[in-house]
Amino acid sequence: MVLFTLSFTFGVWLLQQQAALPDFVWAKLLLIAPLAGLFVSLRTPSSHRFAAFARTLLRLVLIAVFAGGLGFYHAAYQAQQRLRLSLPDDWQGRDIVLVGVVAELPRVHERGLRFGFDVERTLTPAITAPPHLYLSTYFDEKTPALALHAGERWQLTVRLKQIHGTSNPHAFDFEIWALENRIRATGYVHQKGDNHLVDARAAGLLYRIETWREAVRDKFNHTLSNAPYAGVLSALAIGDQSSIPASQWQVFTRTGVNHLMSISGLHITMLASVGFALCYFLWRRSARLTLWLPARKASALVALLVALGYALLSGYGVPAQRTVYMVAAVAAALWLQRNFSLAQILSFALLGVLIPDPWAVLSAGFWLSFGAVALILYVSAQRVGRTHWLREYATVQWAMTIGLVPLLLALFQQVSLVSPLANAVAIPLISLIVVPLALLGAALPWDVPLWLAHLVMDDTMQFLLALNSVNQAVWTQHAPPAWSIVSGMLGVLLILAPRGFPARYLGIIFMLPMFFNAPATPAANTARLTIFDVGQGLAVSVQTQHHALLFDTGPDFSGEADSGNRILVPVLRAQGISQLDGLILSHNDLDHTGGAASLLQAMPVAWLASSLPDDSPLLENMPMQTGAAMHGVRACVEGDSWTWDGVYFEMLHPDKAADNDDEKHRNDLSCVLRVSIGTQHILLTGDIEKSSEQRLLKEHAAQLAASLLVVPHHGSKTSSTPEFIAAVLPDYAVFTVGYRNRYGHPKEEVLQRYADSGATLLRSDQDGAILVEMDAQNLTIERYRQTQQRYWTHQVP
Repeated sequence: MVLFTLSFTFGVWLLQQQAALPDFVWAKLLLIAPLAGLFVSLRTPSSHRFAAFARTLLRLVLIAVFAGGLGFYHAAYQAQQRLRLSLPDDWQGRDIVLVGVVAELPRVHERGLRFGFDVERTLTPAITAPPHLYLSTYFDEKTPALALHAGERWQLTVRLKQIHGTSNPHAFDFEIWALENRIRATGYVHQKGDNHLVDARAAGLLYRIETWREAVRDKFNHTLSNAPYAGVLSALAIGDQSSIPASQWQVFTRTGVNHLMSISGLHITMLASVGFALCYFLWRRSARLTLWLPARKASALVALLVALGYALLSGYGVPAQRTVYMVAAVAAALWLQRNFSLAQILSFALLGVLIPDPWAVLSAGFWLSFGAVALILYVSAQRVGRTHWLREYATVQWAMTIGLVPLLLALFQQVSLVSPLANAVAIPLISLIVVPLALLGAALPWDVPLWLAHLVMDDTMQFLLALNSVNQAVWTQHAPPAWSIVSGMLGVLLILAPRGFPARYLGIIFMLPMFFNAPATPAANTARLTIFDVGQGLAVSVQTQHHALLFDTGPDFSGEADSGNRILVPVLRAQGISQLDGLILSHNDLDHTGGAASLLQAMPVAWLASSLPDDSPLLENMPMQTGAAMHGVRACVEGDSWTWDGVYFEMLHPDKAADNDDEKHRNDLSCVLRVSIGTQHILLTGDIEKSSEQRLLKEHAAQLAASLLVVPHHGSKTSSTPEFIAAVLPDYAVFTVGYRNRYGHPKEEVLQRYADSGATLLRSDQDGAILVEMDAQNLTIERYRQTQQRYWTHQVP
């Protein structure tokens, strides 16, 4: 059972690494393994010891091959069926009238709502919309917000587009997230359409659950009003993690207790255990009930129903699924009167998760959830003798602390150093006090349990905030290579081995490669650039042998999510860049400065150069420049230049007389930076327009020639004059644009100008991040979306 499950899991994982789905003709080869196993069993004599061993070994190999192939083609079939439900190309951006149900809790954003929508009917002729969409509503002073609620049936006029996310190394992949969650198109509700409520209550158990979840959230918000941790209680009671502010999530992440701030497997197990104990206590009091059904069987069934109900309230994520399937396996063992090993129970849970959701194998929650349970079983199961509960609790905490380090470094490139202390206090307080009180507050008509839960949560938060204030609360580093993660896991198993196991200290040596194998930095006289895919915006990193520079920080996506915290900081850390020697903010546009605040908060920056107004809030976090040293805040001025490790940087624009407070012409204030090594040059131009291009032609014509040009203003028709293109004459022209952006960038006539000049055209919406390696003679390009393509990767028509 265990071998079959592990092989099945490997097959599922292997499918997710493919650039295209396989031909199902080869699936017929799966029949060979069981037929070969039957042949070996019938033909191989068992009297000889070696023959019996060989037959056993061959049987295990055939089981592994069959299970791996079964997992591979099962995941491929599931993917094929789901990918068929995509939106046709020619219906993107067009009005489509739909009737369907608000399928989940609407999430509030700064200008409206976001929600899942199950399509029941498409009223617009000649188009069938995908069955599940992810929509947004917007409101302004003229148009009131739509009052949508979970479980309601609505007629909506929507404008949709195919699933497309940014594509960067070491960053979140929105496209696979959408595929796993059955979302095959995104879009928004057209304000001027005929949008109206059809039915206040759609039929269906899952819709009823979502309606109840929203009622609980509304009750919490009404009762606790402006209480700071109302969102945390909503997350603990109904799994609404979006209610937790980003600032609190940061505290939970830095202290390592973020796994508690949702309906985790620990909470479901606790509640199922309470259900089991209560039912067992009461059932045994009735002779009639006991004769009809044994108390243990009845209690196991109640525990399973409690676990399933609570998991459904949470949104049924991977940790919840894993717990439900493990409880189901234990209940099945009691009902069937069979003994299942703990490894078999975990195998049942693993199959239960992957059969309906083969994409779970790519989620962090999958690995952390099953990894944590496996570690607990490794340090507590099959051990001789009894130990005090406090010692056992400490052993488990130690196992979680050291055992999850390889996974945390692989997935997030950071580990909380205060996590053991934080979890030792937070787990009992939250799991045994806050969660039960929050559930009582959700179920009962009284407000007292909610206020008590908030009081305990407040005390817990004060403790966590104190730990969070420690300077070295979190260890952050580069993304370790895959082989070092495997080595680290072997080291963990050795360190956590039972007492008496020889040379357990060698486990530390096995873990060291994760920390010391940093990515190689560029050699002297070379540079490595990443032109990030941040949607409609710009961000470019330049790394030399001992220095790192960031030019612009991309857009702000929403009030709490921006390209800084979602893309730049994770990618830079994974690349081994822990601090920036320089940050340039080209001008005061949100698609160029939107990620700056998050980046300045997360990463040390030696100096900041910009054309921002003097009263910009972004400049307040940086000390003012003193003397001639390159540190603090300064203005971008033509003529500024410096050399890092043989790489020459020169500022070409704006001139010294530029007025940074001139908001009307802020695009023309853009900093223009030239990066040079030998005969190779790269030109970063921000959003300069025609007048600035004319000035550059007049003042710096000899310095405009470049091997690679980041095209001015994303390919707007207000830039890229024929004279400017002729002077730069780039080998590569890079357009940093968002997929189907509202500005229509890049403009067709601008694309044609660069094509006519002989440049190779690169677009972030089609090619993802552009990775550049540059030395004195050559410049090489990698299009990340193309080189790292997976079968779900969206290809722009």
